[in-house]
Amino acid sequence: MSIQDAASGVALWRQVADGIERGIASGAFAAGEKLPGETEIAETYRVNRHTVRRALATLAERGLVRAERGSGTYVEAPRLAYPLRSRTRFSEIVGAGGRAPDGRLIGASEEPASRELARLLALKTGAPLIRIEVLRLADRTPICVSTIWLGAERFPDSARVYERMRSMTKLLAHYGIRDYRRAATRVTASIVDATDAARLDLALGRPVLVVDSTDVDADGTPLATKRSRFAAERVEFVVENA
Repeated sequence: MSIQDAASGVALWRQVADGIERGIASGAFAAGEKLPGETEIAETYRVNRHTVRRALATLAERGLVRAERGSGTYVEAPRLAYPLRSRTRFSEIVGAGGRAPDGRLIGASEEPASRELARLLALKTGAPLIRIEVLRLADRTPICVSTIWLGAERFPDSARVYERMRSMTKLLAHYGIRDYRRAATRVTASIVDATDAARLDLALGRPVLVVDSTDVDADGTPLATKRSRFAAERVEFVVENA
């Protein structure tokens, strides 16, 4: 049974959650700002830390705050409006929203092209591919994890190039490709797995939006194919008509 305030009949954890939510709505706690620690919040509301943890967990489930392991709890920014169009650039989309984009290489390997990857990249089955795993952020908040496959012959050493450039657009420009477009996009929904939950700082069981896409150059030649997993509570896709 919840501990209740005798006067109001509202559970104490709910009072704490409502108070913090009002602070977020009023701007007292700005997007990206670190909230006071559990002890300070407990003292402010005269409750115990267990009550504070329940209040923060509720706010996290609603996408209002995010707990970072070993760091603290931060106010989540509003959902990022992410247009789905033929020319999709993560850095441009995030920057247009007044937030700072970033990309981090979190893994790289070489592998032979499966039949499906070969089809998407217009290569022979078994052709050498470079697979890179990247984490993309907006104002240091994880937005998506992407697995990207590129032909090893056309894009040698592309993992190291991405690690240095921190952007797919800059990576492609490094190889002389100044413009490219999205040839196909497919969106599905899933539940985050343990690996991506840690990367995206999500609780297990939270939803992710999975985007499979292939980019091509001006002549329609495939450049890269990728599978991106977006934190559903941090992004909203906007389908733009041509």
